[in-house]
Amino acid sequence: MDQQTQARIASLSDQLHQHNYRYHVLNDPIVSDAEYDRLFRELTELETANPQLALADSPTQRVGSDLSLDFPKAPHPAPILSLANAFDAADLANWEERNLRLLPADTELAYVLQPKLDGLAIVITYENGVLVRAATRGNGELGDDVTANVKTIRSVPLRIPVDRAAAAAPARLVVRGEILFHKESFLELNREQEAQGLPAYVNARNTASGSLKQKDSRETAKRKLTAYIYAIVDSDGAEMSSEWETLQFLRVMGFNVIPEARHCAGLDEVIQTLPDWEARRNALDFEIDGLVLKVDQLALADELGVVGKDPRGAVAYKFPAEEASTKLVGITIGVGRTGKVTPTAQLEPVFIGGVTVSNASLHNYEQVSALDIRLGDRVVVKRSGDVIPYVIGPVTGARDGSESPILPPAACPFCGRELIQPAGAVDWFCSNPKCPERVMRTLEFFVSRGAMDIEGMGPQTIAALIDNGLIEDEADIFNLSAENLLALEGFADKKVENLLQSIERAKSRSFTQVLTSLGIDGIGATVAGLLGDNFASIPELLATAQAIRAAEEDFAEAARPLVDGADDGDPDIGKLLHRLRHPTAELAPRYLDAADLSPRLERLLRPLRLAPGDIAPIQAPLSALIAVSRPLHEIEGLGPILVENIVNFFADPHQQAVIAKMEAAAVNMRAEEKVLASAGLAGQTFVLTGTMSVPRGEIKSLVEANGGKVTGSVSKKTSYVVAGDSPGSKVEKALKSGVPVISESELRALIPG
Repeated sequence: MDQQTQARIASLSDQLHQHNYRYHVLNDPIVSDAEYDRLFRELTELETANPQLALADSPTQRVGSDLSLDFPKAPHPAPILSLANAFDAADLANWEERNLRLLPADTELAYVLQPKLDGLAIVITYENGVLVRAATRGNGELGDDVTANVKTIRSVPLRIPVDRAAAAAPARLVVRGEILFHKESFLELNREQEAQGLPAYVNARNTASGSLKQKDSRETAKRKLTAYIYAIVDSDGAEMSSEWETLQFLRVMGFNVIPEARHCAGLDEVIQTLPDWEARRNALDFEIDGLVLKVDQLALADELGVVGKDPRGAVAYKFPAEEASTKLVGITIGVGRTGKVTPTAQLEPVFIGGVTVSNASLHNYEQVSALDIRLGDRVVVKRSGDVIPYVIGPVTGARDGSESPILPPAACPFCGRELIQPAGAVDWFCSNPKCPERVMRTLEFFVSRGAMDIEGMGPQTIAALIDNGLIEDEADIFNLSAENLLALEGFADKKVENLLQSIERAKSRSFTQVLTSLGIDGIGATVAGLLGDNFASIPELLATAQAIRAAEEDFAEAARPLVDGADDGDPDIGKLLHRLRHPTAELAPRYLDAADLSPRLERLLRPLRLAPGDIAPIQAPLSALIAVSRPLHEIEGLGPILVENIVNFFADPHQQAVIAKMEAAAVNMRAEEKVLASAGLAGQTFVLTGTMSVPRGEIKSLVEANGGKVTGSVSKKTSYVVAGDSPGSKVEKALKSGVPVISESELRALIPG
C-alpha cells in the first residue's frame, strides 16, 4: 500500500508542478481551476495521512509562481501567501474549530466575508502618498515589476489620498489587490477582436495577466482593466485593529474596494449567507469562483500564524465549479423550426456545477471557426446557473496533432437539401420548409403552452401523426378527424376526444397567440402584441408583406444596372451594395422621414461615381417601397431586421398556403377590438421608469385604456417619460433629448375625469 501511495503522491506532485508552470508562467493552463483543486486536495489528504511520504519539493509546500523573464524583479516586504480551500459548511466549521483550539478558551471570532476575485494578484507600494512600485505576486517572495503598466489602470490611484480633505497618507503603504476584467469590458474586448477578424479570448483571468505583462504600457492602457484593493501588506503609520477597519481605511484613501464585502458576527451568519452568494454570483460585475473568509480581529489572525503556505486566519470558500475541461468526442447537428443549423458538442462526461454534462452548445459554425475548436480537442465547458452548458474554447496546449477541423455539413442531415448561408449571416440554414426535422420543431413550438397551447399533443403524438401522413404542417392539425386518429396505435376513444376538444379550443386563441405560434423569427408575444395594436388581421399583415415584396422587386430591377459590375472588393462599395440588396431593412427606415430623397441618394451612391441622371431611376421605386413599408417601420419597438423577418415570412408561398388553410379551418385571424375608457392619451407615447404607487403593468394598462402607447426606450417619438421613485437612466436621456419628464400624478391628470 505504501508503494502505491508513494507512487500516487509522486504522480500528483508531477502533475501539479506542470499545471503550476502552465498556469503561472505560460498563462496556458490545460485543466480548469476545479480540476487543479481536486488534484491538490487529493495530494494534501495523502500527505496528511502519510507525512513520511511527502516529497521535499511538494507543491503543497510552496506558492505558485507567475514570474516572467521579461520584467525586472521586485521583492515583497512580507510573503504574499495563498489560501487553503473549503468546499462546504462542514469544511468551514472544521477550519474554525482548528483555529479555536489555538486561541484562548473564551475567544469569539468575527469575520469579514468578501468575493474571491478571479484575477491577478498585485502588490502596490506608496511612499509619501505616491505610487512608486507595483509587482505581481510572483513566487510569493519576489514579483515581476509591472509599475508602468499598473499606472495605466484608471482605478489605481497614482497618489493617495485621492480626496485631499481625507486623512493623510502613511509615510509608506504597501497594499495587495486583484487586477481583472469586468464582464462587460471582457465582452467589449472580444467584440473588438471579432471586428478585426481576430480570435476571441477564452479566459478573462489569463487575458488580464497577459494584458498586465505587455512590454509596451500603451498596449495595457488599451485594455479596460480594473483593480480592487483588499489588504495592507506592510506600512509605516497605518495601524489597524481589524479587517473591517482596514477596508474602511483603504476606501478613505481612495482605493477601489469591493463593495460587496460584509462583516459577520460569527460563523453561523457566514454560513447562512452562502446560498444567497451562490445564487447571485452571476449577477456581479466581475467573475468570482468563491468567497474569502478572514478573521476580523487582526491580533488573533497574527496569533494564529501560518501553516505551510497558508495563513490560518483566512480561508477560501470555493463554489461548485462552473467550468471544467473535457474531450470533445463528436458533433451532433440540430435543425430548428426556422431551418437554422446548430452544432452541439458531444463530450466525455464531466461533472460541472452539480450535474454531469455530456453535451454542450457550440453556438454556430462561425464561432467554432473563430475559436478554432477542433474535433478531438480538450475543451473548456461552462455551466452557469440554468444556462445550457456551452464550450468556451479549446485547450490548445493539450493538442497532440490528432484533432480535426469542424466544418458545416454540405447538406441538411435530415432532408438532404443543400444548406445556405444568407449574406451577412453567421448561421447556416436548411431552406426546405418541408424538411421533416423543421416540421417537427415547428409543430412542437406551435402546440406549446406559450403558443396555441394544444393539450395532449406532445412530441410523441406529433411524431406519430407525421409518420402516418396525417399532418405535414401546422394547419393540418385543425383538419384531424376522430376516424383518422382512432386508426392509430395508442389512440383510444377518450384520448382522441380530449385531443379534438383541445384543438377546437385552440381555434379561438387570441390574435397575439396565433401570431406568436407562427414562429416568425424574432417575433414573440411582445412583438406580436405590437403588431396586433397596428394591424386588424393576419390577412392584412400578409397583404402588407406582399406589397412590400413587390416593391422590393421593382426596386431591385431599377437598381440592377448600378449593382451589376460594381467592385465588391472595395469596403465602401461592398457596404453600399449590401444596402441596395436589402432595401427594406437598410434603406426604407433610413429615409423614412426624408423631406427630399434626391440629395440623400446622391450622398449614398457617391462611392459608385455615378452621373446625376443614373440616380433618378431608383428614386421612385424607393419612394414606393418606403410608402408601403411605413406601417411596419413606424411601429415603436419594431426594428428593421424584425420588419425584414416579417416580410420574408408572409411573402413566402409555403407560409401563405399554411395561413390560408388555417383561415379555412376557422382559426382566429383577427385582432381583438379594444374598448377604450377614453381617447385622452391618443397619439401619445409614454416611457415608464422607477417605482410607482402600483405595479408598472397597471400604469401601462391605464395608458393603453385611454388610447396611449407605452414603450421601453426613450426616442424622438416619446411624448413623456413618467418617473417614479428611484428612476433609471431613462430620465437623464429624456432630459438630454428634450422629452418632458412627469410624475405619476401628472400622468393621471392628463386622463379625462
